Amino acid sequence: MDLLRIDDQFTDEERLVRDTARRFAAERIEPHVADWFEAGTFPVRDLAPALGELGLLGMHLSGYGCPGAGAVAYGIACRELEAADSGVRSFMSVQGSLAMTAIHKYGSEEQKQEWLPRMAAGQALGCFGLTEPDHGSDPANMNTRAKREGSDWVLNGSKMWITNGSVADVAVVWARTDEGVRGFLVPRETRGFTSRDIHKKLSLRASVTSELSLDDVRVPAEAMLPDAAGLRGPLGCLSEARYGIIWGAIGAGRTCYEAAVEYAKTREQFGKPIGAFQLTQEKLAWMEIALGQAGLVALHIGRLKEAGEATPQQVSFGKLTNVRAALDVARSARSVLGANGVTLEYPVIRHMTNLESVLTYEGTQEIHTLVLGQAITGISAYR
Repeated sequence: MDLLRIDDQFTDEERLVRDTARRFAAERIEPHVADWFEAGTFPVRDLAPALGELGLLGMHLSGYGCPGAGAVAYGIACRELEAADSGVRSFMSVQGSLAMTAIHKYGSEEQKQEWLPRMAAGQALGCFGLTEPDHGSDPANMNTRAKREGSDWVLNGSKMWITNGSVADVAVVWARTDEGVRGFLVPRETRGFTSRDIHKKLSLRASVTSELSLDDVRVPAEAMLPDAAGLRGPLGCLSEARYGIIWGAIGAGRTCYEAAVEYAKTREQFGKPIGAFQLTQEKLAWMEIALGQAGLVALHIGRLKEAGEATPQQVSFGKLTNVRAALDVARSARSVLGANGVTLEYPVIRHMTNLESVLTYEGTQEIHTLVLGQAITGISAYR
């Protein structure tokens, strides 16, 4: 149901990535994810090595066991995994585009050698500690602090809504210092570093979400990422993660759309399938259009990224419009399924509630709107 035949624009290698990720999702995730979602669990330790074996963790990075795939190939993998569940793509994104990218881009050679090969293989897990309970969209005013004591650094503060937080072997923690914002690698067993899972979520339930606490956490000078100074460090990683969302949201929307089409063909009312009614066909047509447009946006930004020409503003454009499109598709698909649309027998409500989180994380809808507003007018509305 790709009327624009966007996948025809993929290379043979990109189609292989698509088929590999799609097969993994169909075999390892889709049969179980509704149960994980209902139970609020995610078997990350079981799935991570399998994803690593397929080369899907940090796949856009080069060296240190990373395959060095192109931006479009990485985006396609995000699309196929999020077609199963946003929580799976979130894990892949945090592992590769946030934690591994921070180490790959800003870390010392020793840090890269220590962590990246194991993280690429799924043998070590990472998380990205930026968001705080009182500072989400405004990380410049974070409360977490790092102070020098001799040759060590001592960290105090807390981080909130951290994917993989309680299962991570290493946390990339961003803190304010007298010299500005810096990043630190904090191994899980470090004294004073604790995590607490966040429960009672109604979105991204098949995902580990945690609060991190740092109470006089002492790390050596070598724990600091040497090449990350100021907010450009964490924001550079966030841009990578946002790019993956541009593709991933299409996968979530596609699954909802496919469920709605199949349901419309088989569900009968007034003596014929509901897909024979004009109002239902209008909903399906707009879903196809929304996903087709989102696919073109993702592919275009991906090719720009591969050429080294993509800008953060373009990534904001894609993240904003594609998540909005996917959420609109999910809501419309839910209406096609009627009461069945709110049960976990179908994937629609699960994707719909997940996308409510995707709309917020890695930059809220409002923040990305203002990023575009600044690009258009040259005036910042939030500083």
